[in-house]
Amino acid sequence: MAVSTFQPLNLKMSKVITEKKGAVAHVILSNVPKMNAMTLEMWQALPVALESFDKDPEVRVIVVSGDGEKAFISGADISQFDKLRSTDDAQAEYNAAVNKAYMAPILCSKPVVAQIRGYCFGGGLGFAASCDVRICSEDAQFRMPAARLGLGYDPRGVKRFMDILGAANTADIFFSARRFGAQDALRMGFVSQVHPVSELVSKSAEYVQMVSENAPLTMAAAKFAIRQALQVESEQQLDLAKQMVKECFSSEDYKEGRKAFAEKRVPNFKGV
Repeated sequence: MAVSTFQPLNLKMSKVITEKKGAVAHVILSNVPKMNAMTLEMWQALPVALESFDKDPEVRVIVVSGDGEKAFISGADISQFDKLRSTDDAQAEYNAAVNKAYMAPILCSKPVVAQIRGYCFGGGLGFAASCDVRICSEDAQFRMPAARLGLGYDPRGVKRFMDILGAANTADIFFSARRFGAQDALRMGFVSQVHPVSELVSKSAEYVQMVSENAPLTMAAAKFAIRQALQVESEQQLDLAKQMVKECFSSEDYKEGRKAFAEKRVPNFKGV
């Protein structure tokens, strides 16, 4: 088993770990003290890991999971927001890194499976939506909290949720910012399988082993066809949606959302 670890500069506890076991590659997101909240450096390392495995001819399928027992990804590391997302330029740089990470499973020619245990919130939910297949444990908890933070959400990401969940369910999770559990995720079609905690790893392994034995060219062709069918049709509408997102990040509500989150209180949004 080949094992490599990405440890970006200035990171002590957070990292992206990669392992290869035969035809199955594993990408493990590790920031255990913060329930695998994603730092900027982790967002940057994630596509590097996926691209590396995509180029490896021995790899047939890639599994992404969170380190430890508490979370897949609990969201973005909000402690970096004031420094890394407080200005338009900083926000643009941060968003570019996150969007590149989101696009990595989509652009990867090989199947990417999200193995989800525990919290899958915010950026974790967005990244899971970019994977081809999602398998979770019974204790998995999901949430899209953007409306609680005053965040604008990239329209391409919203479309990915619509492609999976449909318009009504997408509206529900974005408007309410509520938590929902594994069975709700299964009902909505966000996950394909739900397993007891004790069986998540073994059942996921059975599934990816089955996938790894299938014809690589057939899977690559199917994945490409699926991606083409899900393209955004109107560039004009996409540009307008992007502008609306930009306005969210320059709003007073965004400042209030960050402050309320840090102070663990209900935000007082004004719509400006």
